[in-house]
Amino acid sequence: MVTKPVSEPIRRSSLRYKAAVIYHSARRYAVWLARRRQFAGEIEKSLLPCVCFHHETLLLRQLKDVDMRLQRNKITNLRLAAAKLDGVVVHPGETFSYWKLIGKPTYKKGYLDGVILNYGRVMPGCGGGLCQLSNLIYWMTLHTPLVVTERHRHGYDVFPDSGRTQPFGSGATCFYPYGDLMVRNETPYDFQLSVHVGPENLVGEWRSEQPPEYQYEVVEKNHSFSSEYWGGFSRHNQLYRRTYDLAGHFIREDFITENHALMMYPPFIDAPTG
Repeated sequence: MVTKPVSEPIRRSSLRYKAAVIYHSARRYAVWLARRRQFAGEIEKSLLPCVCFHHETLLLRQLKDVDMRLQRNKITNLRLAAAKLDGVVVHPGETFSYWKLIGKPTYKKGYLDGVILNYGRVMPGCGGGLCQLSNLIYWMTLHTPLVVTERHRHGYDVFPDSGRTQPFGSGATCFYPYGDLMVRNETPYDFQLSVHVGPENLVGEWRSEQPPEYQYEVVEKNHSFSSEYWGGFSRHNQLYRRTYDLAGHFIREDFITENHALMMYPPFIDAPTG
C-alpha cells in the first residue's frame, strides 16, 4: 500500500507568495533562453501521416458549485491555447514545452475567467481551465515513446470520480510559467501534436512520420485513501505503463509516477438505508 502523509495546507503571506512566483518565473525564463535551440517551435499545418495515439475529453461537465459560465469561458481559453500548439513538430532531440509555446494567458490576448484552483478552492481566474489541455497531452504522451521530462501532479483531488475514465492522478496541472509540461523526443523520428476544440470534446493526437512499433496501457496500482492526523483525508496511488507489441504480446511494465493528493470532498458515502 502506497501512503504518504499529506500536510495540512499552509497559506503563505501574499508577499511571500509573490516573491516565490518572481523567483521561480525568473528561473524558468532563464532555462527557456539558455536552451532555446533545444525547444520545439516549428508549426506545420500539414499533418504527419501516422496517428500514434488519439484521445478526446468532454468540454462541459456539471460540477458541484461551479458556475457554468466559467465552463463556457474555458472553451474560449482552450481554443486560444490549442491554436498555439496545433501542428507543432518535435524533432529528434527537441523538447516540447507547454508554456513556452502558449505564452502567458492574459485578458489582452482574449483569455477569459475560467476555473482555477487555489489551495483546493475553486475560483475564477484568467485562462482558467487550461489544465484540461495539459491533462490531455500528458495522457496521450504516456501512450507514445516520447519521454515526459517535467510534469506536476495535482496536489488536490477536488471532485469525486463521477464519469472518470482514466486512473486517478493521470493528469498534469499547469501554472504559468514554471508549472510546465515538458516532453522530449528521444526517437530518431519527428512527432507532431494535433489539438483542437470540437463541438463537444477537446480532441488531440500525437502523430509521427513512422507507424507505431508498440502499444501502451496505463494501469493503476496500490490505490488507497488515508485519514490524516490533522483531520483531512488524502488519496494515493501509483501508475505503471505496460508495453505490448502490435500483436498484443506483453513486453514490459515500467513505473510512471506516484500520486498523493489532499481530498476536498468526503471520501466515504453512506449506503442508503431501507
